[in-house]
Amino acid sequence: MNIEYLGILGSYLIGSVPFGLLVAKLSGGLDPREHGSRNIGFTNVLRVSGKTAGILTLLGDMGKGFLVTGAGKYFDLSWNLILLMGGAVIVGHVFSLFLGLKGGKGVATALGAIVGLHGGIGLGLIGIWLFSVFTFRYSSGGALTAFTMFPLLVWLSGGDKAFLGFSVAIMLLIFFCHKGNIVRLYHGAEPKIRLKST
Repeated sequence: MNIEYLGILGSYLIGSVPFGLLVAKLSGGLDPREHGSRNIGFTNVLRVSGKTAGILTLLGDMGKGFLVTGAGKYFDLSWNLILLMGGAVIVGHVFSLFLGLKGGKGVATALGAIVGLHGGIGLGLIGIWLFSVFTFRYSSGGALTAFTMFPLLVWLSGGDKAFLGFSVAIMLLIFFCHKGNIVRLYHGAEPKIRLKST
């Protein structure tokens, strides 16, 4: 097996690590798969297991994305391979091998991976996401707003066709994972996130 396949497979396995579930169990919190939105991501862990567990989940999920693309750049792998690895770590989070191909919605892992690919764009997306969440109190709305801007930021930064294609693919994946949230947002039924306490 050559380095390309190893890099993609390893990235997928790293993405599959369910930090939200591990943090909730180790902290004695509720199983996020059985409570709230039944999602292992930051927002649901925050709701059902508390602020500390939520923050640790966010850091873990972002960290695995950044680890993969950051390592790819550190070891001077080809740009296209790094993009494939970035995609694989996000897919691993969404379709975790360790959870029967179920997982989170990919937002934090994608943001971490993008920071590793291009710090300016990644930090810009995090800023858009946080601004939207703090302004409108919808975690899903913040994610959708940020990733809608992803291809535009890549284009404005002069990114190549491969990076632009990656940005469109990840935007579509994030929208697919949030299809239920989009329906609830449209009908005004999406729960708002509590930012002061849980």
